[in-house]
This record gives sequence, C-alpha cells and structure tokens, in this order.
Amino acid sequence: MTTADRASRQPGVAAAQRDRARRQQVEAQLLARWGESKIGPSRHRIDRLMDVLGSPQRSYRAIHLTGTNGKTSTARMVDELLRGFGLRTGRYTSPHLSDITERIVLDGQPVSDGVFADAYAEIEPYLEMVDAGSDLKMTFFEAVTGLAFSIFADAPVEVAVVEVGLGGAWDATNVLDAEVSVITPIDLDHTELLGETVAEIAREKAGIIATGASAILAVQPVEAAAELIRRATEVDAAVAREGMEFGVLDRSLAVGGQLLRIQGLGGIYEDVFLPLHGGYQAQNAACALAAVEAFFGAGARTGPLDADIVRAAFAAVRSPGRLEPVRSAPTVLVDASHNPAGMRATVQALSEGFDFRQLIGVVAMLAGKDVRTALEILEPVLDEVVIAQNSSSRAVPADELAAVAVEIFGADRVTVEPRLDDALETAVRLAEESAGGVLVGAGVLVTGSVVTAGEARTLLGEARG
Repeated sequence: MTTADRASRQPGVAAAQRDRARRQQVEAQLLARWGESKIGPSRHRIDRLMDVLGSPQRSYRAIHLTGTNGKTSTARMVDELLRGFGLRTGRYTSPHLSDITERIVLDGQPVSDGVFADAYAEIEPYLEMVDAGSDLKMTFFEAVTGLAFSIFADAPVEVAVVEVGLGGAWDATNVLDAEVSVITPIDLDHTELLGETVAEIAREKAGIIATGASAILAVQPVEAAAELIRRATEVDAAVAREGMEFGVLDRSLAVGGQLLRIQGLGGIYEDVFLPLHGGYQAQNAACALAAVEAFFGAGARTGPLDADIVRAAFAAVRSPGRLEPVRSAPTVLVDASHNPAGMRATVQALSEGFDFRQLIGVVAMLAGKDVRTALEILEPVLDEVVIAQNSSSRAVPADELAAVAVEIFGADRVTVEPRLDDALETAVRLAEESAGGVLVGAGVLVTGSVVTAGEARTLLGEARG
C-alpha cells in the first residue's frame, strides 16, 4: 500500500486534502479578478456587497490601521494585546507571505482551508450579484475583504483588527466605522496610485479616521502630520501623537529582541520585552499599546492597563518576514522591506541587533519600486549581493536589477542567480566561504519584496505565516 493509499483511508487526512483542494480552487477564482495592486476612487462595489450581505462589518468593533510601513507588525501587536485581555479577535492583513489564509486570522490563527472555502461558497452568489450590476467586476482585494468581514461576523469576533490594502479613503476596508484608527509612518510608496508627495499620500490615508474616533498617530513628516490633524479636526476625532501623548521612553538590547519602557496614554509600562529587532518595532509597539488603551478608554484619569497582561502579550508577538531568523549557521534573515523607508529601518535594526562579520544579501524586487535607492541603502552593510527574481508577474528581471546593482556595488560584489532557490544556495555558500569555516558571525539577508520574503520562507522550510 502506498503512502497516498494510507492517507486516503484516514478520514482526517482525506478531508484536509479535499479542503485544501477546495481552497486552492477558490484562490484561483479570486486571482482571476482584478489584481490588488490596482486602485480606483470608488467604494461602490464593496459598499454594495456589504449591503447585500447584511453589513457584517457592523457586527463587531474595529481598530483600523494604515501607513506606509509597519502596519502588519502593529496589527499583530494589537491583536496579541486584545486577546491578552480576553477578547475574541479577527485580524485582516495583506499581502500574505506564503498562504492566502494568512490574511484572515481568528484568535491568532489563520482560518482553515475548509472555513475559507465554505465562507466563499456562501458569499459567491452575492459577489456575482454585485459583478452583474457594475461595469467592473469586484477586484481580488474587494472580494477577499468581503470574505474576511463575513468570516468575522460568522465566528463571531468581538473586535476586528484591520489593515488597509492600499491607501485609505478609497480602500475596500474603509467600509468599517472603526472607533480607533492607527496611522503608522507615512513615506513615498505607490506614488503612481496614491500621489506624488507625502502630503497627497497622507491625505488619502487620513480617510480612515472616522467621525468621533480616536486617531493614534506615529511620528510623521511635517506635511503628513498636517493632513492627518486636519482630517481629525474635521471629523472631531481625538488625537494621540507619538512623542507627545505616548511613545518609547527607553529601550535596550536583550537576547532575542529588546526591552522597552513605554509611555502609554494611561501611564508608564516598565520592562516590556519585545522579541523583535529595531527601533521601528519599538515604535510600532508604542502605537499598538496606545491603540488598545484608546479602545478600552484608558487614559490619564483611569491609569494604565494591567501591566502583566501587556508584558505577556508583547512577549508573545511574532512578525514573520520582518527581519526574521529562519536558519542558523550561517544565520539567514528574511525581511519583506520593499521601499526606501523600510530598507533604512532594516539596515538600522541589522546594525543594532546583529554583529555580522560577513553578510551576503539576496535581493529580488518588484517593478515600480525605487530599486536604486533601496540598493544604495543596503550597500554599506552587505559584503556581496546575489541578485534574483521572484515569481511575481511584476518582478524586476534579474539582469535588469543586476545592472543597477553593479553600478552601486561594483561587478566583483554582484552575483546573478535568476532563480530564488539557486540564489539562496549561492548566498549561503558565499557566507560559508567568506567565514572560512567559522560560521559564527556569517549571515545572509533575503529582502526586497513581500513576495521574495514569502517564497524564501517556503524554500527554507517555514510554514504558514
């Protein structure tokens, strides 16, 4: 009897295989829609879908997050804190690293293939109804957003932690009427869709601040802050600003992360261990804590939240694909940074949290990104770079990316391996050779895109994010 025959005779295994096949079929149907990198100034289709589904997004409270960098990590922290205080949560983030079900999370775990496929079967007739009444069919992201909000309502969850897909005002997730809005640092990205200046981008992202909500603002460029404050004033939202009402008072390196002292809205939280590297993750933690304090109504008059619960929640935080160690000897780090601001944060965290004697980079990026600036930021910390190409249809061809890399690194520091699996093997070999057999202090950094990070995690044996 073959392994497949034995597996088919185990009801649990067979059911799991059927569910996975069903989920893959649903994913193919979703991907056949307009891609999530597209945006149009209309919420007509998602509004219509919510109407015909009975407004599932109104059945739970919500915390809504936007910004250029840090949204997903901050959402994960908010989720951990809320669950620490006993709430049942749903979390919706994008894009995914390895598996589409990572986008829709119930109580800290991605929904199962079966739940994903069953929920789609329930809403599919309504998607078709909206499609029939619109010149443009619902996009991939709109359909998945509707799926997530429906799953959260059916669960049911008490609070949804929702990251925008792109922008803010016209994003499909903005059918929420969230009582807390979090805006992480804003910088230039997706300029062809959101605007050519930081102010224009901030104006679009400010659209998630709802009437009477609490707006939690990370430190922002002056022109972005002005737009966010203007929007908050227009809709009578309460504003809490990093560096003013809350922030990181102190942080120090610790084994596996950092130890923080955070000024929250309700008071000071001492000895908070965060198992993530980099000052930007400490800032994310401060924003997440302030968001949860605002959600619970904590402030100067009420005092801080239970510090032990806060500490336990932060200690449990994980952020796959964000400077994530996935292998040792040599150390291999996977990072999803894909724009200059994110790359600067990664380089700063590398310099602070790791002591590499030799560091080899593997870089694969998507078209439309500031490739040259990203490589210029990486150049001082990489001894050599292996240029690759991920599987996305938007991937920058390896030869094209390598031509830019040679201008920055010099030909002797650049290797081209178009296939990502070959690039990883080459980078590990180069790290081992450069270390002369002493692998302590040798490392590989895989970066340039969420797609690159996700594919690298899969190739290196990591499971769902």
